[in-house]
Amino acid sequence: MIIKNIGCLVTCAGSYPKTKEQLKDAGIIENGYIVIEDNLIVDVGSGDGYKKYLKDDTEVIDAEGKTVTPGLIDSHTHVVYAGSREFELPLKLQKMKYIDILNAGGGILSNVTKTREASKEMLEAETKKRLDLMLAHGTTTVESKSGYALDFENEIKMLEVNKSLNKNHPMDVISTYLGAHAIPKEYKENRDGYIDLMINEVMPYIQEHELADFVDCFCEEGVFSVEEARKILKAGQSLGLKAKIHADEIESIGGAELAGEIKAVSAEHLVGASDQGIKAMADNKVIAVILPTTSFYLMLDTFARARKMIEEGVPVALSTDCNPGTSPTESLQSTMTFACFGLRMMPEEIINGMTINAACAVCREKEIGSIEVGKKADLAIFNAKNLNYLFYHFGVNAVDKVVKDGKIVVQDGKVSY
Repeated sequence: MIIKNIGCLVTCAGSYPKTKEQLKDAGIIENGYIVIEDNLIVDVGSGDGYKKYLKDDTEVIDAEGKTVTPGLIDSHTHVVYAGSREFELPLKLQKMKYIDILNAGGGILSNVTKTREASKEMLEAETKKRLDLMLAHGTTTVESKSGYALDFENEIKMLEVNKSLNKNHPMDVISTYLGAHAIPKEYKENRDGYIDLMINEVMPYIQEHELADFVDCFCEEGVFSVEEARKILKAGQSLGLKAKIHADEIESIGGAELAGEIKAVSAEHLVGASDQGIKAMADNKVIAVILPTTSFYLMLDTFARARKMIEEGVPVALSTDCNPGTSPTESLQSTMTFACFGLRMMPEEIINGMTINAACAVCREKEIGSIEVGKKADLAIFNAKNLNYLFYHFGVNAVDKVVKDGKIVVQDGKVSY
């Protein structure tokens, strides 16, 4: 396949987490081309250098007037679940706090019952629909957390859905174990018992059966303390799982500092992260995965301090936080809008945060996240004459085509695999 005459080719070149001024360089090429052989990129350039690769059976795409980026990477999602939580909307509009909704039996716990009841086949079918929506909006790789079952059998079921979809869906699905998403009702009076279950039974099984790459913990006031999170995440690390952490989503309790201390791959949310926490992340090269649609949806009246993080040298990634309660969206294009107008990030910073830095947040930066020779041919082709236009014209799906592993999987904005 050859993609030629690309009006704005956004390569995001690099295989490392971008920080500070590097984030402003999106590696843009005008009148660009990409040459793909099998599922890999074999040449990238400007002008007519692609012509030497033309053969009778070459598929040629003319991208004149369009913007081409690496396939978008959604590095923080909860895309496997059953049930929905639209009944919480009036409570949010009345300014009821998230933690109070959780304590009243809503929030995460309301999805736990539905997810436990759902068969593996039903969960997979529902998740496939969400993945198709993501794919149609330009996402080609997704990190998918468990955490809506909170027991042994059904957390494993969620991770098995991830594994099956990674095999059977065009999108790459990367698994994270998030048993520490909340304390289930049956362990309400026995927190230590639930933590022991995760550490001594669930995580060893996950490691033995290769069901996840990462372990995560919701470190937040009223959920898991810093001490509990440290114990859970270090136990996972000792088994070979890489650490992520839901840190300081609403309150500053030291989650970002813990991320630096244990050298987590990423700390996520971070609306309440302290100056000390931000410095700890910068010093230890922890990726900040920021989720602006969640701040918007929770009506927090504040966003994570992305500009502060960038100034301090923290590599910033961006994600949807796709989930049934606090960010029910599959579109990273929606995240672009809120990253621009809520976080005050520049278009180049945002696209790097959804591609190469997001690849770093899931430890796949050598394979995906930029348009470079030797990387997988994961691409999004947008109906936008330049990168700025992609952000300027919001509220619509700008995708024309998506190429995944060298094959067209979205055509004219519709899933076609």
